[in-house]
Amino acid sequence: MQTDQFETQTEVAVVIGRFQPFHLGHAHLLQAALAAAPQVVVVLGSSFHARSVKNPFTSQERIAMINATLDEATRGRVQFVAVRDYYDDERWSKAVQAKVMQLHANAKSYTLIGHFKDASSYYLRRFPHWRLRECENTTQIDATAIRRVLFEAENVEVSLAVLEAMLPLAVRQYLKAWTTLPAFAALVEEYRGLQKYKLAWASAPYPPIFCTVDSVVCTNQHVLLIQRGGFPGKGLWALPGGFLDPHERLQRAAVRELREETKLAVLDSTLENALVDVKVFDHPDRSQRGRTITHAFYFDLKLDHFPDIEADDDAAAAKWVAIADILSMEEQFFDDHFHILDQFLQISEH
Repeated sequence: MQTDQFETQTEVAVVIGRFQPFHLGHAHLLQAALAAAPQVVVVLGSSFHARSVKNPFTSQERIAMINATLDEATRGRVQFVAVRDYYDDERWSKAVQAKVMQLHANAKSYTLIGHFKDASSYYLRRFPHWRLRECENTTQIDATAIRRVLFEAENVEVSLAVLEAMLPLAVRQYLKAWTTLPAFAALVEEYRGLQKYKLAWASAPYPPIFCTVDSVVCTNQHVLLIQRGGFPGKGLWALPGGFLDPHERLQRAAVRELREETKLAVLDSTLENALVDVKVFDHPDRSQRGRTITHAFYFDLKLDHFPDIEADDDAAAAKWVAIADILSMEEQFFDDHFHILDQFLQISEH
């Protein structure tokens, strides 16, 4: 992929996507960016996540995928930045702009390359200081459908043959090797579990909206976490929490789930006095299980010791973790639990 003349006078072209995986529609946008400017920045969204059915590839794997489709000269013109999901549009767009401008601080013109495929493309309007070039969506390729084929097929060779018209050859070759990793088998199991879970609700007259509670419990610059023992997110770190019972108040549910999963050895009155804040996390994409709105309760115990804990219920482990270590664990968290911690404790700002 190489272009010798640029179609417009812009110094830097920007392409934003999740690229899970990089397909021919993405390749079309990258081609337009290479034609538009001498330097291209590819923004890898949804980075620093634990692997999931929705985000199975790390940022490093996506970079390798994209670079595999480019010749050596073109690779020299393309740079990559990884950006986390903040579940906050303003904060996310500022982070994207800051990372792009760090690479090209002296550039006087930026062009954002993209197309409006559906309602999720609204993010393209969040960069008013950059010129927006809309490209026609000629491929109509859906990355969700690609992942479905990968996870549902019994034979990888067959699935890659089905995807021949959607993926560059270099990406198909990359995926053939990637599917031999242990992570792929775990994701297939997770996908099947999610499908079974959603099927159980398929007969509901309306798409279900779930209500959950989570607890952020801190003391001595540590936070109480559990390691999930089962599907979904087996082995990932999470906040103690769970689903609201039908006749239960939210705070009561948070305390119940906290005790069931950690057996935290403090009195109810201690928790009540330690409550600092409550926040609602309602991003439509925060959970793979479906629309799930959680109410997070932040307790600061301010004790001079760590109360006893013991993992129970569906928690494989319970642990007091230093807040200073949370950022390095970001890719090990379930769903948006890192971001819940970040909202209360400003972890990513440290």
